[in-house]
Amino acid sequence: MPSPTPPPPGSSSPCAPEDVRRVACVGAGVIGGGWAAHFLARGYDVTAWDPAPDAAARLRRLIAAAWPALEQLGLADGASQDRLTVTATLEEAVADAQFVQESAPEKLGLKRDLLARLEAAAPAGTVIASSTSGYPMTDMQTAAADPGRLVVGHPFNPPYLIPLVEVVGGERTDPAAVEWASRFYEVAGKSVITMDREVPGFIANRLQEALWREALHMVANGEATVAEIDASITEGPGLRWAVMGPMLTFALAGGEGGMAHMLDHFGPSLKSPWTRLEAPELDRALYDAVVAGCDEAADGRSIADLVATRDRGVIDVLRATGRLPRTAEEATR
Repeated sequence: MPSPTPPPPGSSSPCAPEDVRRVACVGAGVIGGGWAAHFLARGYDVTAWDPAPDAAARLRRLIAAAWPALEQLGLADGASQDRLTVTATLEEAVADAQFVQESAPEKLGLKRDLLARLEAAAPAGTVIASSTSGYPMTDMQTAAADPGRLVVGHPFNPPYLIPLVEVVGGERTDPAAVEWASRFYEVAGKSVITMDREVPGFIANRLQEALWREALHMVANGEATVAEIDASITEGPGLRWAVMGPMLTFALAGGEGGMAHMLDHFGPSLKSPWTRLEAPELDRALYDAVVAGCDEAADGRSIADLVATRDRGVIDVLRATGRLPRTAEEATR
């Protein structure tokens, strides 16, 4: 057998991310249950704990409901719902865990106490991640004796289907723990954003929240209906966002001039009262950061290359969602 992959330099974890075999999921609601389903589908042994009296039955129903989708996504070798063990205590769940995913309700006091209990019970060095959708780890790790191994691993619902997870540490988190967690999630089949710093609400939630607030304003003011708002995304920018995000999408709006041309022509519209949100000042530092960021994201691809990628992707999305025929034969029916 090949020798185990060593952990990253400076990491206190007992094993490398590639060698993890047993994962603990603490909290078995929609998010925690989704994580359990994902890890089972990736071939891990999963131990789970939740204080609710019907937690075991509810968790198994959730996983069974998710399994057909996971089969379509593709199961790892050895993946089985039978590899789930629901324990009677938190301590039993994490006793042999090589990674812990906490998914308790969003209550700061509860999170602090629970993470402290997990840190005390889990094997030394085992990284513990919180699924929090809003709290910074700095605020949650205050009661832990060894906060260095506590990180945020923020998923999107449902975790077994949506690939994104945002990883970030707190002020007292060991950077090696963040690096380890990011690598583990990648090995476990997730798409990872490793954040350089804590941001309230993280990245994607802040963007979602901005759109959500503006939608609520329009409904409240009678400016648009719920159906109109949803259609404006699913039939409009949402098709492009499935292929490339808002930054590169806007860069293509600048034509061959890219983001710089777009900012030169449309930057002044930031001052227009299109939204209820206050726009940032488009100073030289922000201008340069956005242009440089788009160049980096393009990764050497020309505007023509990006346009072709976007167009193919949008057509694929339209076909996948039944809005275009999938084949030429279907088009003639």
